[in-house]
Amino acid sequence: MRIRGGSFGYTQSKKSNRRYEVVVGIGGNVGDVKRRFEHLFYFLKRDKRVELLQTSSILKNPPFGYLEQEDFLNAVMVLQTSMQPKSFLDFLHRVEKRFGRVRLFQDAPRTLDLDIIFFGNKKMKSERLTIPHKSWFERESVILPLTELYRV
Repeated sequence: MRIRGGSFGYTQSKKSNRRYEVVVGIGGNVGDVKRRFEHLFYFLKRDKRVELLQTSSILKNPPFGYLEQEDFLNAVMVLQTSMQPKSFLDFLHRVEKRFGRVRLFQDAPRTLDLDIIFFGNKKMKSERLTIPHKSWFERESVILPLTELYRV
């Protein structure tokens, strides 16, 4: 199920002069996730370290991994930044924490999950960060929003 409206389905008309275009997957299933996504949108619009270029519509998806939890809302955002990948990951972790994220166990219910899907055309694999995201191509919660944003 797709949910459009608010700030999701947004496209900025001008491009930024920041160095990297980054695709970030967003998700959550605890509390008022749709409202939290709206707050995230405006939080990122005000942050000088990033430029928000696009958002997909929001999808409702069943959980994977740990199945005894509510469905997730997911979307994709396209940002531009001059931060390097590991600094950007640290930035995203601080944003998650600001929005109430607590890491209990893998695939646990969460208020907000922010994943780097692509970071320009960079490829890297470390203990902390793999770019592109290691399983992006297996997740409808990423593929469908990407298809929406990058229609050819």
